[in-house]
Amino acid sequence: MSPTTTGGPARTVGPTHRTWSGAHRWTPAREVRPASADEVAAAVAAAAGEGLRVRAIGAGHSFSPVAVTDGVQLDLERMSGLTHVDHATGRVRVLAGTPLHQLGPLLGAHGLALANMGDIDRQSVGGALATSTHGTGLGFTGYAGMVTGLRLATADGALRWVDTEHEPELFEAARVSLGALGVIVEAELRCVPAFLLEAREQAEPLADVVPPSWSAAAPRTTSSSPGSPARTKQNTRLPLGAGVDPVGAFRSTVMDGILANGVYALMCRAGGQAPRIVPALNRVSAWGVDQRRYRDVSHRVFVADRSVRFREMEYALPLESFEEAFAGLQAVTRDLARRGVLPSFPVEVRAAAADDVWLSTAHGRDSVYIAVHRWHREDPTAYFRACEEVFAGLGGRPHWGKEHTRDAAWAAGAYPRFADFQAVRDAVDPGRVFTNDHLDRVFGA
Repeated sequence: MSPTTTGGPARTVGPTHRTWSGAHRWTPAREVRPASADEVAAAVAAAAGEGLRVRAIGAGHSFSPVAVTDGVQLDLERMSGLTHVDHATGRVRVLAGTPLHQLGPLLGAHGLALANMGDIDRQSVGGALATSTHGTGLGFTGYAGMVTGLRLATADGALRWVDTEHEPELFEAARVSLGALGVIVEAELRCVPAFLLEAREQAEPLADVVPPSWSAAAPRTTSSSPGSPARTKQNTRLPLGAGVDPVGAFRSTVMDGILANGVYALMCRAGGQAPRIVPALNRVSAWGVDQRRYRDVSHRVFVADRSVRFREMEYALPLESFEEAFAGLQAVTRDLARRGVLPSFPVEVRAAAADDVWLSTAHGRDSVYIAVHRWHREDPTAYFRACEEVFAGLGGRPHWGKEHTRDAAWAAGAYPRFADFQAVRDAVDPGRVFTNDHLDRVFGA
C-alpha cells in the first residue's frame, strides 16, 4: 500500500482488511492513518462532506463486523501512547490506538496498573472500550467502568472532551458505543497502584468447579471442552514487595508456545478431519495442561498467549442464571454430538461486577460470562445458534465485539438506557456517518 497524498494523515486506497478470526473481509473506499486528534477530526469532516461513512479500526481483533466499512477506514495505529499522568489521582490519559499489551508496561513505568484486564491484550484501548471488553472478578468492572473522560471526533468535525461535567449525556453514551457516536481519540482511565498477581493454573474435575464459588478476592477463570475436565486459573493480588516468581523462558516456550498453541493447532486440524476423536483429544488437552503457580506484575499474568485462531460468541448473564445456562449448554453439546458436531475449543467462564455504563454487558447486574468457540476453519453456525438461544432466553447480553444475531428490537428490551443512547446518537450523528450494516442491525438505521 502506498500513500496517495503527502502531508497530513497518511492515506491509502483500497487496502483489504480482515478480522483476526478471518470471518469478515472488506475493502474500504479509502484508508486514513491519522497521527493526531486534529487529523482524525479533519478526516471525519472530509468523509462526511463526501457522503462517505466512517469506521475506526484498532487491532481488528473483534469477531463481529463492527469495524467493516465501504467508506473511510480510520486506522488509529499511529495514535499510541500516554498523554498525561496524574499520580495524585491515579488518572491517566492515553491515545485510543494504544495496544493493551503496550499500555501495561507504560503504566508500570509510572508505578500504576489497570485494576483488571482481559485474557487477551492485542486490542487497542479504543476498541476495548467500544465493545465492552472485560476481565474476570466480581470486585472489578470491565474497561468501560474505568473511564473518567473521553475525547471524541464527532460527525461535524469537532473535537469534544466529555466527562461527568462536560456533556455528561454524551459521555455516558460514549463509554460503550461501538463507535456509533464518533471516533474516540483519547481516553482518561482510573488506574491503581501497580501490583503483582500470583496465578494458580490446574486441571480439575468439572463437577468440582461447576457451580463455581465466585470470589471477588481471588478471581477465577474456568474453561472446559465438552466431555473433558476443567482447566482453571485463579489470580491472587499481592503487593509489589512480595517479589516475582515468573514463568521461566524455557517453560513458557515449551508449555505455552509448543504445547498450548502448536500442538493444540494440530489437534484442531485432526478433530476437523475426524470429528469422532474430538472428545478424546479434549480429555488429553485438559489433563495435559501445565499445572503451575507463578507470580509476576499484573499485566503479564492477566493475559494468555492465543495464537490458534478461532471464532467466538460470548454472553453476559445474570450471575444467578449460571447453573441453568450451563446445564442448557451441556444439553446443546450433547444434542450436537449426536449429530456429529463436536466443538474442539473449550467453553470459558468468567464473572465481573455490575456497572452503570449504559450499553455495558454488565449494566446494572453482577454478570457471569460464558464464551463458546470453534476453530476458525469450522462452521460455528449450528453450535452458536443453539447456544445463543439458551443464553438469550435467560436474559443474556452478547459481547458487542463477538459473534451474535441480536438486533435493535432486542437491544431496546435488554438495556434500560437504550432509548437514551439512541437520543444521543440522533443528536450527535443524525446523518449516520458512523455506521455500517452491522450497526444498522444492532442499533437501527
